[in-house]
Amino acid sequence: MLQLKITLKIGVFKFMITIKAIKNQIIKGILTASCIVLGFAVGIIIFALVVPAETNADLPTGFSIFNLVNKPKLNNGHLTICKLDRSDYEVVKKVKMVITAYSSTPDQTDDSPFITASNKQVVDGIIANNLLPFGTKVRIPELYGDKIFVVEDRMNKRKGNYHADIWMEEYQDAKNFGAKISYIEVIES
Repeated sequence: MLQLKITLKIGVFKFMITIKAIKNQIIKGILTASCIVLGFAVGIIIFALVVPAETNADLPTGFSIFNLVNKPKLNNGHLTICKLDRSDYEVVKKVKMVITAYSSTPDQTDDSPFITASNKQVVDGIIANNLLPFGTKVRIPELYGDKIFVVEDRMNKRKGNYHADIWMEEYQDAKNFGAKISYIEVIES
């Protein structure tokens, strides 16, 4: 086999390059490029198998999305009820509490009278309670019928857990409300 040797002299260094070495490097480069292209093609095929494709569903005659309302569903291993109509909440529990009212006056609040403990702006429907987590929806049917309140504020710890304080815009309205004992319904949210 004929070998062509090329001698390069750069400064004090001499380099011997043979055609065989160049041929080996070219073959390695082709193999590397082939592996990259093959890996890319296999990746596309696997991606196409894993990612769901868009499809059109053939629904039975008379099917309506409203047939799904209030049907039990399995969600993350928990049985849930899918409700599209939010006017009919289910009561999770009833708790007897002392109900009072407060307004955003400095003597009834901390240093930020218009911001709740959950960092929300005060609005009609805010209620303060130490027992229930922020965002809990409650009703007080004996006093307010179906009106929904949201727990977004806290009270002084000395008030305990079974005391709720309804926010009112006017100081005189809060004062006139007084103190009442009533059941609070904790509703699903």
